[in-house]
Amino acid sequence: MTSDTLIDLDRLSQAAECLKTLAHPHRLRIVEMLLRDRYTVGELAEACDIPSNIASGHLRLMQRCGFLAPERDGRKVYYKITEPCLGKFLGCIRERFAGPPAG
Repeated sequence: MTSDTLIDLDRLSQAAECLKTLAHPHRLRIVEMLLRDRYTVGELAEACDIPSNIASGHLRLMQRCGFLAPERDGRKVYYKITEPCLGKFLGCIRERFAGPPAG
C-alpha cells in the first residue's frame, strides 16, 4: 500500500472498534503498565483501584482486539502486550497528556 492510498472502510471500522476499546482510563493504565512488564489480574486491578472482576472485563475486551494475551506461569496467569503498535500509541498519549495537569 502506498502512502497516498486510502485505507479500506472495513478496516477503518475495525480500527474504530479497537480504538473504542482503548478509550477508557483504566484500559489505558493497564496498557501503560503492560508495556513495562507483565502483571496478573489482581496486580492490575490494585494499580487501577478497581475490583478484579472489572479488571478481568477490561482485559477480555482488549484480548478480543488482539492487544494482549494471557501467559500461564505455574499457578499464576500474567498478561502481556501482543500488539507492538501500542507502544507508539501510548507514546503519542504521553506526549500530548503527560505534562502538568491542566487547570
